Amino acid sequence: MTTVFTITLTLLCVAGVLTLVRLLRGPSTLDRIVAVDVFIILIVAGAAVYVAVYRDGANITLLAAVALLGFVGTATAARLAERREGHR
Repeated sequence: MTTVFTITLTLLCVAGVLTLVRLLRGPSTLDRIVAVDVFIILIVAGAAVYVAVYRDGANITLLAAVALLGFVGTATAARLAERREGHR
C-alpha cells in the first residue's frame, strides 16, 4: 500500500508544479484564478492522502474547511475579475 501512496503523492506534486506554471504564465486573470483553485484542491488531496496513510481522522474537518474556503474564494475572485474585465 505504501507504493500506492508514493505514486499518488508523486502525481499530486507533478500536478502542483504544472498548476504553478499555469499560475505564473496564465494569459488572463481568470486562468490564474482557476490555477489557484486547482492548487488548493491539490493541497486538500495531499492532506487527504496524509490522513489515509497515518489513519488520523482528526484533520478531516480541517480539510472540509479549507476546501470550502477555496471554493468561496475562487467564486468571489472570479466574480470580481468578471466585473473588472466587463468595464474595459
